[in-house]
Amino acid sequence: MTKAKRKQRIVCLGGGIGTVNLIKGLKDHFEHIAAIVSMADDGGSGGRLRRLYNILPPGDVASCMAALMDNPNPLMSKLLTYRFPGDRYGKDEELFGHKLGNLMLAAATDMTGSFPNAIALLKELFRINEDIIPATSKSVSIIATTTDGRVIQGEENIDLGKFHGDSPLDSVSLVPANIAASSESLAALNASDIVIVGPGDLYTTVLPCIIIPEIKEFLLQNKKQQVFVVNVANKPFESKGYSEFDFVNAIKKHLGAFPFQKVIANDNFSLPLPTNLILDYTYVHLTKEKPENYQLITEDVVDESFPLYHDHKKLASVVAKTV
Repeated sequence: MTKAKRKQRIVCLGGGIGTVNLIKGLKDHFEHIAAIVSMADDGGSGGRLRRLYNILPPGDVASCMAALMDNPNPLMSKLLTYRFPGDRYGKDEELFGHKLGNLMLAAATDMTGSFPNAIALLKELFRINEDIIPATSKSVSIIATTTDGRVIQGEENIDLGKFHGDSPLDSVSLVPANIAASSESLAALNASDIVIVGPGDLYTTVLPCIIIPEIKEFLLQNKKQQVFVVNVANKPFESKGYSEFDFVNAIKKHLGAFPFQKVIANDNFSLPLPTNLILDYTYVHLTKEKPENYQLITEDVVDESFPLYHDHKKLASVVAKTV
């Protein structure tokens, strides 16, 4: 007998594989899910299509669609995320390295006249009931500053560590700074019962979504449940050496306060992290710092097959019993 899904409205803020894993698990527990996705992506296939066709970056939206589609054939999800062979950071006008779902969203935008209409078309095509919403109705760029004052422009340059020196990132800001949140994202937030931020790349995915002025203001004023999910592993150029407490402090620095009542962090560090990758990852370790004004929930939420990420079932189970 299938367990009835809960009716609270959950809104997940971020994008990338972190949000994808989160919503993939949550759809088995909750009836109403909305993913609000950062539009700051300017790298890889999505960034190339953004520049080539002057559209919102489709990459994270397509990945969220693959996670949420209600189709008994898993090949449909694999088809949407299929990536053509070649360099995903190649020339804008080449097919090499593109994700099929990104191309479909670009085509659907041209067919329907807008990115939201393109999302609606593909949602109908792939039988997706949940909402996938661009955080802004226009593309936005980001600028990061390191602790020694160097400035790095663009999500791809930050994400891939295309800057010299070992100084960690200190802050990130938006260009334009006063970018408006999309009306759809604000409507979803106002209708929400639970808001979840993270997991995801802190400075290139999570913060660019929640420092949008209207979204920032909502998070600071909202009195309903708000949960922050800490990453399992640290990316070298994003959060090298960070603990769960460092994630909290980074949020506090950018928002002016830490508006989350609960923080979920992984406590299983027994699995060896992959060593055959270009980048050298480390676990996000736990400190003995006493949480102030929030509850720290530590559980085994790691994906045993690829321990850089959360296991979507484990994470969703923890969220379901926490909220």
